[in-house]
Amino acid sequence: MREFGVVWVLALALMAGGCATTTRDEDGHVTVSDPFEGVNRFFFDLNQRLDRNAGRPAATAYRETVPVSIRGGLHNVLDNLGGPVTVANSLLQARLESAGIAAGRFLVNSTVGVAGIFDVATDWGMPSRPRDFGETMGTYGVPPGPYLVLPFRGSTDVRDFAGNYLDGYATPLRYVRYDGRNYVGLMKSTLGSVNNRANNLVTLRDIERASVDYYATMRTWYMERRARLIEDTPVRTGELPDF
Repeated sequence: MREFGVVWVLALALMAGGCATTTRDEDGHVTVSDPFEGVNRFFFDLNQRLDRNAGRPAATAYRETVPVSIRGGLHNVLDNLGGPVTVANSLLQARLESAGIAAGRFLVNSTVGVAGIFDVATDWGMPSRPRDFGETMGTYGVPPGPYLVLPFRGSTDVRDFAGNYLDGYATPLRYVRYDGRNYVGLMKSTLGSVNNRANNLVTLRDIERASVDYYATMRTWYMERRARLIEDTPVRTGELPDF
């Protein structure tokens, strides 16, 4: 009953934010509505302090001490756990070919790839292309709503925040029944954050050094990346960080 109420709260928040949309100007650049900029900047500064004191050092140590093969295997496992989410959202977006590839990836990597440690599917012509419910809603014209910066999480918007919650229903770990399930979910989230931060150490450092206003730059990068995903145009990791 509690989860049903949360879904309704998110749905109402999404509808309330529907007046704020992401559009492109004459030069093709994304324009963003940020009515909560004051609060967002507060949480952005908080997240930056946490990153400098904990996130970045942990990601640096992880990258420097853990062998590439182990880091690659962990990345593959985390990517594989997102397979059912991608299958569900590909079907919702009526991208049947994408759904078939995602289902094939999950099946092959979960078996031949030993629980996803090895990305056999890519070598077999099934490349990774994650899809989420925020992207699905955007595909059907649902606006992003206001830009948000959340503590301990970072950039998002109302649509993606709601979509991330709903994606949880397609995550395999949700249906594992044992007492330690919450700890496994927390470990997955933590490892995913460290892995993602380690993969973007150089990209984020370069963006921060080149930015006059780091907050505004990251806001634009986030909304640009999400817009490209919804438009199904290429997102180059070296150009835009993986949020």
